[in-house]
Amino acid sequence: MTKPFKRILFTGAGGNLGRRLRPHLQAFADIVRLADVADIGPAGPGEEVVRCDLANRDDVMQMCEGMDAILHFGGVSTEVEFAPIMDANILGMVNLYEAVHKLGIRRVVFASSNHTMGMYETSERVDAGMPTRADGYYGLSKVWGENLSRYYWDRFGVETVCLRIGYCFPEPTTHRQMVTWLSLDDMVELLRRALVTPRVGHTVTFGVSDNPGRWWDDRHSRHLAFQARDSSAQFAGNLPQEFAYPAPDDSSTFLQGGAFVTMGPKYPAS
Repeated sequence: MTKPFKRILFTGAGGNLGRRLRPHLQAFADIVRLADVADIGPAGPGEEVVRCDLANRDDVMQMCEGMDAILHFGGVSTEVEFAPIMDANILGMVNLYEAVHKLGIRRVVFASSNHTMGMYETSERVDAGMPTRADGYYGLSKVWGENLSRYYWDRFGVETVCLRIGYCFPEPTTHRQMVTWLSLDDMVELLRRALVTPRVGHTVTFGVSDNPGRWWDDRHSRHLAFQARDSSAQFAGNLPQEFAYPAPDDSSTFLQGGAFVTMGPKYPAS
C-alpha cells in the first residue's frame, strides 16, 4: 500500500503521547524520523532517531532536512517556570518554522493544546474562531505557536493544522477528563486527516472524541472530515460520584482549563 509521504518527522517522540503514537506512525510514511531532546533508544524498522534541542537553531535545521511533512509534538507540555517554556515552545517554534520555510516543507501538524482556551467557563461552547484565553504560561506558549504558524501561512504559504489536544490518556477518571477525552485511535485518525487533506491553509481544530457534554465546536475545521469513533461514555460507570459534576466555588472545576488555571504563574523569585 502506498503511504502518503516518503519521509516525515515526529518531534517529541520521548513524551507520554509520543511513545504511544510511535507504533502508529509507520502508516504515514516510508521513513519516520523520531526526534527528542532525550535518548529514546534505537531506531526500529522504517525509523530514524535523532536527538535535538529545539532551542538550538542548527540542530533544528539538521533535524528537518529531507522531510516531506512534520508532526511537531516536541516541547514543554506542562505548566512550569517560563524559562524552559520560552526555550522549547517559543524559541523552538521560531527555529522549527524557519527551517520548514527555508527547506521548502509544505505541511506541519502542530500539537497545540486545549489550554489555549482554558479560561472559558465549562458552561460555554467554544470554537476556534473565538479569542484565545490561555490558562497559564504553557497555554500562552501554544497561543504563540498557533499565531506563529498562521504568520508562516500568510507570509510563506506553509500549511499548518493546529491540534488543540484534549485529555489523550487511556481512561478518564474525572468529570473534566470525561468531557475532554481523546482516544488514541481517534488521535491517530485526526493526525491522518491533518496530513492527507489536500488543502488546509491554516486550520485550528480540537482533538477530542465524541464525548457527552463536550465543550468544543469544530465548525471551522469541517474540511478535515475527521469523524471521532470513540466516546468517553463507555467509562461513565467508573467515574467517582463525588467528582461527577463541577463544583461552583472551585475555579479548577468550572473553568475549562481545570487544574492548570491555578498552577501559575510560576516565575522564580528575584
